[in-house]
Amino acid sequence: MNSIQGFGVGLRTEHYAAFESEPQKRVDWLEILSENYMVPGGAPLWHLDRIRRDFPMVMHGVSLNIGGSDPLNLDYLRDLKALVHRVQPGWVSDHLCWTGTQGMNMHDLLPVPYTEETLRHISERIQRVQDFLGRRLVIENPSTYIAFAADQMPEWEFVGEMLRRADCELLLDVNNVYVSSVNHGFDPRHYIDAIPATRVRQIHLAGHETHDGYLIDTHDQPVCEAVWQLYGYTLQHCGSVPTMIERDDNIPALHALLDELDQARVVHARALARAPATQECTA
Repeated sequence: MNSIQGFGVGLRTEHYAAFESEPQKRVDWLEILSENYMVPGGAPLWHLDRIRRDFPMVMHGVSLNIGGSDPLNLDYLRDLKALVHRVQPGWVSDHLCWTGTQGMNMHDLLPVPYTEETLRHISERIQRVQDFLGRRLVIENPSTYIAFAADQMPEWEFVGEMLRRADCELLLDVNNVYVSSVNHGFDPRHYIDAIPATRVRQIHLAGHETHDGYLIDTHDQPVCEAVWQLYGYTLQHCGSVPTMIERDDNIPALHALLDELDQARVVHARALARAPATQECTA
């Protein structure tokens, strides 16, 4: 069992001063964006080292390009491994997506077709990254706005088989499940039910916006009621899983974000009180 449990937030520059000036007892752990600290020195690492003394951390990346067709970027992996050595995170995560081609990073999390060929390709690349890092990788499910004509299976089936073949773990983004369920017209509870509970290492909660009839995973709004309800349903399936709130834009003062994190604690307690007595805890 991993030592990191409870409730966390993403570490953002707007909150450096608050974390450095006084104890934040309402936060159990922090998630850092790996690429922000994969630098040779300077202010980011100075703040990171100060805050790391007081908080357990996990690392979350956006540039692994696990679904891409380019060879794995060994320079990136070396820098990532050096940061892992520095931070000693509870786990390291990235996204089920591709982020660039021909050496160009497009700075977006782009969808992959859910085919057997893609499944073999991604599973093999995850295994290679895990061998390089010497630890299991945690992969986050995407939010998507299109489906491929070539798709051979639903996303939840693809994710479950990826977890099995690559022997990796899942960062289950509940907001992403909800966003994709509305955009593609499926029942988000069916997605949750299909996920192997013992593979869920972390949960993300976030807000979204509506544009032109689609839900967009913007991370700039509070968690909506439908996502809170789906989070409660998820906990009844998975048991107690370390949970955090993502906020990447329109970032509020830390106390407001922690009030929202307290709401996650309330939903968590209520959901587990309703869960079967034999429900396994995976945190």
